Amino acid sequence: MSKRKQHSPEFKAKVALEALKGEETVSELASRFGVHPTMIHQWKRALLDGASGVFERGGRRKPEIDEDQVKELHAKIGELAVANDFLSRKLKPWGVK
Repeated sequence: MSKRKQHSPEFKAKVALEALKGEETVSELASRFGVHPTMIHQWKRALLDGASGVFERGGRRKPEIDEDQVKELHAKIGELAVANDFLSRKLKPWGVK
């Protein structure tokens, strides 16, 4: 039993752009790049569907915020602030700021 090939996004974009050019048939592109014609059609459709996102305001999408990670980081900031305050009070008698 063979494993499926994993193609990089750059490769997929290259093949989809070649398909959009229309200089070669999908069958010719499939044999040239060693992929199934159905995959080329899917990549071409994905490229066309996602192309409008390139021209959206702000350029890139806003990153999704992981609320659990934010809570953990706030807790860590609180711990470090308490430790910093404790150490600064303990070091005052020795003239350390």
